[in-house]
Amino acid sequence: MGELPKDTRFLRSNHNNILKQTIGSKFGSLARKPRVLHSYEKSFNAFMAKLLPEEADILSRREDVISVFPNTIRQLRTTRSWDFIGMPLNVTRKQQVESDIIVGVIDTGIWIESPSFNDEGFGPPPAKWKGKCDKGVNFTKCNNKVIGAQYFNLQGAGDIDRITPADFEGHGTHTASTVSGIPVPSTSLYGLGEGTVRGGVPSARIAIYKACWSTGCSDSDVLAAFDAAISDGVDLISLSVGGLSGDFFQDSIAIGAFHALKKGILTSCAGGNSGPEFGTIENVAPWIFTVGATSTDRKLETDGMLGNGVAISGISINTFEPTEKWFPLTSGTLAEVENANYHGNSSACDYGTLEESKVKGKIVYCLGSNQQDYYIKGLKGSGTIILSDKMTDVPFLTYLSSTSINNTNAALVQKYINSTKSPQAVIYKTRTVNSITAPFIPSFSSRGPQKVSLNILKPDISAPGLSILAAYTELNTLSGDKYEDNRIVKYIFDSGTSMACPHVAAAAAYVKSFHLDWSPAAIKSALMTTAKPMKIRPVGAELASGSGQINPRKALNPGLIYDLDINSYISYLCKEGYNSTNIALLTGNRKYNCSTIPKAKGVDGLNYPSMHLQLQHANESDISAVFYRTVTYVGNGKAVYKAKVRGPKCLSINVVPNILSFSKINEKKSFRVELKGKFVSKKTWVISSSLVWGGKKPYVKSPILVYRPLLNDMY
Repeated sequence: MGELPKDTRFLRSNHNNILKQTIGSKFGSLARKPRVLHSYEKSFNAFMAKLLPEEADILSRREDVISVFPNTIRQLRTTRSWDFIGMPLNVTRKQQVESDIIVGVIDTGIWIESPSFNDEGFGPPPAKWKGKCDKGVNFTKCNNKVIGAQYFNLQGAGDIDRITPADFEGHGTHTASTVSGIPVPSTSLYGLGEGTVRGGVPSARIAIYKACWSTGCSDSDVLAAFDAAISDGVDLISLSVGGLSGDFFQDSIAIGAFHALKKGILTSCAGGNSGPEFGTIENVAPWIFTVGATSTDRKLETDGMLGNGVAISGISINTFEPTEKWFPLTSGTLAEVENANYHGNSSACDYGTLEESKVKGKIVYCLGSNQQDYYIKGLKGSGTIILSDKMTDVPFLTYLSSTSINNTNAALVQKYINSTKSPQAVIYKTRTVNSITAPFIPSFSSRGPQKVSLNILKPDISAPGLSILAAYTELNTLSGDKYEDNRIVKYIFDSGTSMACPHVAAAAAYVKSFHLDWSPAAIKSALMTTAKPMKIRPVGAELASGSGQINPRKALNPGLIYDLDINSYISYLCKEGYNSTNIALLTGNRKYNCSTIPKAKGVDGLNYPSMHLQLQHANESDISAVFYRTVTYVGNGKAVYKAKVRGPKCLSINVVPNILSFSKINEKKSFRVELKGKFVSKKTWVISSSLVWGGKKPYVKSPILVYRPLLNDMY
C-alpha cells in the first residue's frame, strides 16, 4: 500500500522476489510455494498473496513492508431528498464544469439500462478520463453518462455467471443514481413517492467499480477498485461499504482513501448501520468523509382497520391493495402448532411454531421483528400486523399486506382480538405522508464515539438515508428473493447510511464544480461548517449526526474553511504513534522521520472543522483541553468574524483571539479554543457546545463535544 516507484515495469516481479527472499528461505522445503496473486500497480504499491499465518508474520517484519493484513469481507451498508435539503431541480449550477466531474462509485455494479443513466445530450467523456469499460453478462458497453465500468473478483467471490459490471444486487445502481442520475419524471414504486427522481449532480459522469458481490466486498477487491479509480482520473469516490474500523495501516478503505487524497480525491463513506448503540461508527480515518443518515420530511405510512371500526397505523413498504373488504384476523398465540416439539415463540410467529390451517387466508398479529412476513406468506397467510422489537422508524419491504405498529396500536389490536370470536381486519396499501419531526437520526445509523482516533468526531456529517427512492436493477426482484417474489421494478425505496453516503458525494461534487481549486479538506470543511443543525437533539446527538445535515447551496460560500494538506495528515499520523518507516513507505518520502517535524499541537493535532475531547475513564470529571485551528478566508472583500460560543455553564470555552479580521481572499488566521470545566453529575456522559464565527459574512459553525464513558459503557 506504499507509494509507487517511478518505474513500475518490474513491480510484480519485485513482489514475487519479496516473497521468495522472505518466505522461501524459511519454508523452502515445503511443497507449497507462496506466490503473488495480484499486484496493485496503478496508484499504489501493494500485492495480494495466499499465506500461512507464520508466513504473514515473517513478511510483516520487513522494513520495506508497511503492513500485512488478512483479506476480510466487508458489508454493503432518492424523489424527495434533494428538495428536502435545499437543492431543487432548478438550483444554480455550472453545467459545463459539472459535466466534466467524474464520480467513482465502488459498489455492486450498475444496471445501465435504467432511465437514470440515459446519456442523451451528453458529449464524449472528459479528456482526463483514462478508464475502461469491461464487458460481461448483461453488460456490453458504457455510454457518455456511465463512462467506465470495471469489475474486480480477485478471490472468486462472484458467481461464474455474474462476472460482469452488471448489477445483480441493486445496491450499486441505487447509490450511483443518487449521486448522479439524470432527472426522470413521473417515477414511483407502485405509485408510492411519485415525482422526479434525480441525483445531486445529474450532469456529472459516473465510473463504476464493482468490488462487491452477493457475499460482500473483500479487501482485495476494494483495494483494486481504489487502485483503478485513482489512476483513471475520477474526481470523487463514493463508497457505501463498511466494516470494523481499526489500525489505519490494516484498513483497506482507510488505505485506499489516503492514496486517493494524495491525488486530490475526496472519498465519501457510509458510517455504518449498527445503531442505535453508541461506539459503532465505521470508516473513521480523518481523511474520509464519514456519513450518518437522517430522515426526510416524507414518511411511508401503512394504515389498517379492525373489524370494530378502530383504525390503526404503522410503517412499511406495502405495495399491495387489499383484495377483500375484510380478512379474518388471528394472532401467533392462537395459531400455535398443537402438541409439537419445537423451540420458538409462537406469539412472535417464530419459524415452525404456527399451524398452516390456522393461518391460511388470515392476517396474523405477531410480536418481534419484521421477518415474520416471509414466514406467514409461506403458510398462505394474507398479511401481518407486527409489533416490532426494533427498527420502529424504518419501513420494511413486505411480501404480503403488512404493517409494523407501535405499542399503542398493538394494545388496540390485542384488545380487539380478545373481545370477539371472529376478529377481522384489513391492511391498506402504503401511502406517503409529511413527517413533522424531520430531520431525525434513524435508529440504524451508527454512532460515535470511536476508539481508533479518539479526538476526531465521527460521523463528520449526515444526509438523507431513510426511505430513499432511487434506481434499481431489473436483474433482481424487489425484495431480492427470486423464489417468493416476482416483482421486477425500475425504482425502489431503500434505507441505510449506504443511501446517505452518495448524497454527500454528490454534494461534494456540487461544491467542487464551483471551486475546482479547493482541496478535499476544504470541500469537506465547507459542507461541515454550513450544515443544518438537527431539530431534535437528544443527549449525544452529535455522536450520530456529526456537524449536522448537509446544506449544499450554503456550502458554496462558507466564508471560512479549515484546510488540510497531505503533510498535515502525516504529522497527525506521527502524533498518533505510527511508525516513521511505515509513513515514509506510504508517502514515498524515504527520508521522512517523525522526530524531525514540529509536534502537532492541541488535543487532536489536526485542523479539523469539529472539536471533540474524549476522556478515557468513567470516573474522570475534570475537563481541560486546547484546540489549535487555522481558518482560510474564501469570501470577497474585507471581513470581520467574531467568535460566539454556546454551551452549558459547567463548560467554560475561551477563544483566543475572539475576533478575526480579513482583508483579502485566501488570508489565513489562527486561533485556539480553551476548554475548562467539570462533569457535575455522575449520570452525565456528554457535554455539547459549539463555536460559531459570525458577522456580516456567512456563519461558520463547529460542534464542540466532550465525552466520557459511563461505567457500564461496553462499546
